Amino acid sequence: PLIINPLELRQARMILHDAMEDLEDDGVPFDRQIPVGIMVETPAAAMLAEPLIRECDFFSLGTNDLTQYTLAVDRTDERVSDRYEPLHPAVLRLLRQVRRGAVREGIPVAVCGEMASDPLLLRLLIGCGLTEFSMTPGALPMARRVIQDTSAGEMARIAARVLTLGTVDDIEQFLLESFGKSGERNEVKAR
Repeated sequence: PLIINPLELRQARMILHDAMEDLEDDGVPFDRQIPVGIMVETPAAAMLAEPLIRECDFFSLGTNDLTQYTLAVDRTDERVSDRYEPLHPAVLRLLRQVRRGAVREGIPVAVCGEMASDPLLLRLLIGCGLTEFSMTPGALPMARRVIQDTSAGEMARIAARVLTLGTVDDIEQFLLESFGKSGERNEVKAR
């Protein structure tokens, strides 16, 4: 978690290697093929996705922290938490950048965080080409319904347009126009 450069990942791999050697010395059986990945939770990790990907087996996009750190907003501080916006263009562009890099290098990328628990945001994530999601168990029935009812091709076209927009208000308006008021906007505020 909270990796900001490839050196930290290399250090973590060295610690893992040392632990494996200790297990080996103690005669404890273990699987040597342990996949190593990172949570992409900082803008630094997102911006350095390409060099990090070369040293990982997988990525997990930590959307809660990535949103918070990208926008410099503490989502738990009521004085500024209203500025915490998962639909902020900078957040969406970072998600797209990481996903594209992962696809180019052939490693899986999953989404972890509240974004996947919102029906409209889940549709948008699908449109961005993301296909693996982690969410609370209570969100699974909604996610199953949304995934079954969502055309990835249609969402890709919508996501492409969304990623050209410059404000949260413009994005929300476009999504409302695309899905209508019944777009299951449980957690996304209409302005």
